[in-house]
Amino acid sequence: MARSVSKTITKTKYIFITGGVLSSLGKGITSASLGLLLKERGLSVTIMKFDPYINVDPGTMNPYQHGEVYVTDDGAETDLDLGHYERFVQAPVTRSNSVSTGQIYFEVIQRERQGKYLGKTVQVVPHITDEIKRRMVTYDKKFDIVLIELGGTVGDIESMPFLEAARQLSLEKGRTNAIFIHLTYVPFIKSAGEFKTKPTQHSVRMLMEYGIQPDILVCRCEEDLEKDIKSKIALFCNVDEDSVVLALDAETIYEVPMLYAKAKLDDTVIKKLNISRTQKPTLNDWTKFVQRVKKPKSAVTIGFVGKYVQHQDAYKSILEALTHAGAVNNARVTVKYIDSEKITTAEEAMNALEDTDGIIVAPGFGSRGIEGKILAIQQVRERGIPFFGICLGMQCAVIEFARNVAGLAGSNSAEFKKVKNNVIDLMPDQRGITNKGGTMRLGSYPCVLKEGTKSLEAYKSQIIRERHRHRYEFNNDFRVELESNGLVISGVSPDGRLVEMVELPNHPWFVGCQFHPEFKSVAVGGHPLFVGFVGAALQRHEMAQ
Repeated sequence: MARSVSKTITKTKYIFITGGVLSSLGKGITSASLGLLLKERGLSVTIMKFDPYINVDPGTMNPYQHGEVYVTDDGAETDLDLGHYERFVQAPVTRSNSVSTGQIYFEVIQRERQGKYLGKTVQVVPHITDEIKRRMVTYDKKFDIVLIELGGTVGDIESMPFLEAARQLSLEKGRTNAIFIHLTYVPFIKSAGEFKTKPTQHSVRMLMEYGIQPDILVCRCEEDLEKDIKSKIALFCNVDEDSVVLALDAETIYEVPMLYAKAKLDDTVIKKLNISRTQKPTLNDWTKFVQRVKKPKSAVTIGFVGKYVQHQDAYKSILEALTHAGAVNNARVTVKYIDSEKITTAEEAMNALEDTDGIIVAPGFGSRGIEGKILAIQQVRERGIPFFGICLGMQCAVIEFARNVAGLAGSNSAEFKKVKNNVIDLMPDQRGITNKGGTMRLGSYPCVLKEGTKSLEAYKSQIIRERHRHRYEFNNDFRVELESNGLVISGVSPDGRLVEMVELPNHPWFVGCQFHPEFKSVAVGGHPLFVGFVGAALQRHEMAQ
């Protein structure tokens, strides 16, 4: 992952990104967009996320509250913002890029129990802040730029230790080696007919109470601000006017780097960090990608069958992977969300799939909505609609095939019900595990693809590596029987023990994978399986015209 610091920079430069006024302003997108621009300038970049929650990681959090759990190559369960980092900067992150308050306190308490503090009173300052700083410099001298996104909003009690650690580290590194970018909000009050700068002023004042003077303000707003408003913000927030950068609402998140480039955010950062001899970002491929996202030639509708469809952040990486694949196929992907819990009959499944060109059956945990997914899969299998099953989606496809093609009545997964025909069962090394966090099959594993399959056709490589997050697997006790009935096992682990991919040969596109390919889909290039699936859906759509 890491590489040596470039010859133009003798020390690693740090950029801290904080947020104020309210949450969900887009610190993750800002971090990813700035990372892309700096990478385009020839600098090596990594991005870290410091989250204030006490959970060790998001692995046990409710998707309705936290969104998806993003998995790295080395098996870390992380915040979904790390997905943005990888999709934009196109460089892998590791567990070291994701830090939570829970991890910090866990480490400090373990050291205290081991007597590492020699009997001292363990305190937030210096012991907690020192541990935070230790992690912040993980990539020192390994990258030119380390972007550090501090989660939460300035003023939150939980964020205080992170802000204090960042303040201390910035002093230690020096002002030309560490800067602060503060993302804030400038609301437009319709009744008054004007923008209001007070929320930004109060947010900056609160940040300054922690001893931090922001170097750059990135102001979220719906419309362009007049010069006098920018001047007012600069004056009252103690920054120069060129350091007030507007973050206008964009049609797509992938347009944000282009907007920041136009606003010269990267130029301002380079100047503040006293970096010389960098190339100008061109963003040629990125611009073409955005043009295809915004104005594609064709369109397809993908049915998305899941049980968290009311909260789309639960499937963030899949939805972004569909956007990427759509751009590669020069097609707009419209997603039709289908709540699997509301499908209880074959007729309801047929109605739900109406006007769709392809179907994704989403990953997840637990028995809720499973029968609806299986009914939907039966319809797409029988009607020749392109199908893509991911993790649990693949397992549901195996169950459906076992029940309705192989004649294994009552087939199910041991996760839902213990039956005679548990075609999906718990992995042997998962039995007896009681702790829920970080105990699944996690991270990147190799897979060998079978000749003559759509999977190999998509990847164009017989050996691949993909990321996993699951406990249950294809039960090899039923492998021969299911294969003899026509199920093709198109991908297995190198030792042949674990089934990684299945497909049906006489179908336009019926592919299931045990892993999560969405985690390796990047903007501009996409992911082979999503590109192939959207391509099959587009072909079906065009044939129906």
